[in-house]
Amino acid sequence: MPRRKLSRREFLKVTGAVGGGLLIGIQLGGCEEKPATTATDTVPPTPTPTTSDFNPKVWLTIAPDDSIRIRVASSEMGQGVMTSVPMLIAEELDADWSKVQAEFAPINPAFANPIFGRQQTGGSTAIRGYWNPLREVGAIARELLLGAAAQIWGVTANDCETNNGYVIHSGTGERLSYGELATLAATLPVPDAAFLKEPDEFKLLGKSQPRLDGPAKVDGSAEFGFDIQLPGLLTAMVVRCPVYGGRLKQFDATQAKAMDGVREVLAIKTGVAVVADHYWAAKQGRDALKIEWDYGPNAKLNSAAISKRFADVVDKGTIGRDDGNVNQTIKDATKTIEAVYEVPYLAHACMEPMNCTAHVRNGECDVWVPTQGQTRTHNTAMQLTGLPTEKVRVHTTFLGGGFGRRSEQDFVTDAIETSKAMDAPVKVVWTREDDIQHDYYRPATYNRLTATLNNQGMPSAWRHRIAGPSIFNRDAKGREDTGTDWSATEGALHLPYSIPNVQVSYAQVNTAVPVGFWRSVASSQNTYITECFLDEIAAAAGKDPYKLRHELLREQPRYRGVLELAANKAGWDRPPPAGHTRGIAVASSFGSYAAQVAEISIDRGRVRVHRVVCAIDCGMTVNPDTIEAQMESGIIYGLTAVLHGEINIAQGRAQQSNFNDYPLLSLEECPEIEVHIISSTEDPGGVGEPGTPPIAPAVANAVFAATGTPVRRLPIRLG
Repeated sequence: MPRRKLSRREFLKVTGAVGGGLLIGIQLGGCEEKPATTATDTVPPTPTPTTSDFNPKVWLTIAPDDSIRIRVASSEMGQGVMTSVPMLIAEELDADWSKVQAEFAPINPAFANPIFGRQQTGGSTAIRGYWNPLREVGAIARELLLGAAAQIWGVTANDCETNNGYVIHSGTGERLSYGELATLAATLPVPDAAFLKEPDEFKLLGKSQPRLDGPAKVDGSAEFGFDIQLPGLLTAMVVRCPVYGGRLKQFDATQAKAMDGVREVLAIKTGVAVVADHYWAAKQGRDALKIEWDYGPNAKLNSAAISKRFADVVDKGTIGRDDGNVNQTIKDATKTIEAVYEVPYLAHACMEPMNCTAHVRNGECDVWVPTQGQTRTHNTAMQLTGLPTEKVRVHTTFLGGGFGRRSEQDFVTDAIETSKAMDAPVKVVWTREDDIQHDYYRPATYNRLTATLNNQGMPSAWRHRIAGPSIFNRDAKGREDTGTDWSATEGALHLPYSIPNVQVSYAQVNTAVPVGFWRSVASSQNTYITECFLDEIAAAAGKDPYKLRHELLREQPRYRGVLELAANKAGWDRPPPAGHTRGIAVASSFGSYAAQVAEISIDRGRVRVHRVVCAIDCGMTVNPDTIEAQMESGIIYGLTAVLHGEINIAQGRAQQSNFNDYPLLSLEECPEIEVHIISSTEDPGGVGEPGTPPIAPAVANAVFAATGTPVRRLPIRLG
């Protein structure tokens, strides 16, 4: 049976567990320290184990009772990594899936995401990053168990095989469970080689499995950040300056301290913290606090002024792609299409608002937090406390949504500073208003597009000019690599269509409004812009939007594959129901390819999305049930932005504050969603984010088909 040979890993380590058993760990390739751009990005050295029986490098534990415990280094925010990541190890181990348990890994460089080089969850990298390394962990453990059984039976390992948690002697049928073999296996030398299965040998991977974290989330035992309880725990709420970039001048805490249960009011880096015995006391104290702010130069900043700044420089950006001769083609063209597209700032609106619990005391610091960035949290704590790496521990909880927001450190800073000042454990709690008005928003952008048609009605030139803020600017002050800033240009720079002349530029315009990573990052807005503009080109050429895409993707088989599947399943070649129209879009992001067809109707100026058909090619699959759920999640998240999402800036602050003026998609608005997964042997791509980019243009293009007017600004506003 052919298998890929695995060479011995330099940092492989196998140790015996206290009380017997097998523990195996591996330092992942690509986890070496990366150059730091800020203090919070520095990867610390390997911590010293805090107890004599704990090896922080251990990924896998097999106990004598046959239980298998697998540590998961990625944060679980609903995307299913607590199931899909253990499946990688369990597959190569030939484990009994019913005996597998998952738990969060502690903070340690050994658990770094191989793509990032630090412990962080984002960019749809959990499976992409750990696909081979964690399968190798399972394969090595399997070889050790085979060796242990062979030693007991006095045979060679080649005389044995594994199946569902047992090693079986091929000749006699004798079997020993992994639990029975674990203690002996832990004493054996690490094999010089192991083998990974071929895809046709998979028993778990590619087949839907129930989520390991499902029961805990159903019975309420799953621990989220808000659930943390500690002896003597205090609750704090922080008041921030409402104007971005403003500063504290002074405050009067007399009335706040008079509230029953309020312990202290103190200034911290991010504002003023009101510390109390419980949430309600902190809330009342915060409401009673009198603060004078210095609003600074941004007190009159508004959305219109920001848009004008973008428009003023959009034609002066740095060119990041320049194929052919775009300017000359446009100059000579007889048929030109021009458009301006804009997208607004967007909040993340996670179901669980930001929170963090910290306990700084006696030269130690513990942080309990729903975070996407364990390494950054660890470094933030060390920086704020001055403690060495081994004295700071990060305890990851379940996340009530992340979408990029929980990679930030503002709520972590709140808790650590306040706990340090109080010399007590403190839980910092944000309200929904705090969450929406003090977010790191998806950047707003201004886009000027120009295209030309040749005599056959096919696009001969494409020029896309982008202006907007850079997410990376705060971590790389003064960096001028604006033309290739992927946080602003992905989804635009790598336009897949066969157009001979293509130019994409980016003008970086940073404002006081804080920006950050939002689900699918720049692909979320640039896919909307490019795919809608392509429909404008199709209309100008009198061509079917699907057929035009199909022709322009003749050199892109994976794009074509999802496009064809989505169109076929949606019945693109058949008329939609009366009063309905369809729109189509295709995109690639985070290593995967997705196409979507949206079917809509319009009633009294209100867009109703009835049906969305999604085709996804994410390479080799792990848990199809998770893939389907993530496509549905990405579509619903994106639909919220298409129909409702907008943060308006006036007087230097966000005007939206809660779900009354920043609504999420309601159950009544949710369409029927179909997900079709393409079978593939390509390397795995991401699934957490690729479902979001195509939905905005698919819906907007359906509206264009219904009204004859292109949708050039989100959210969709008709009449």
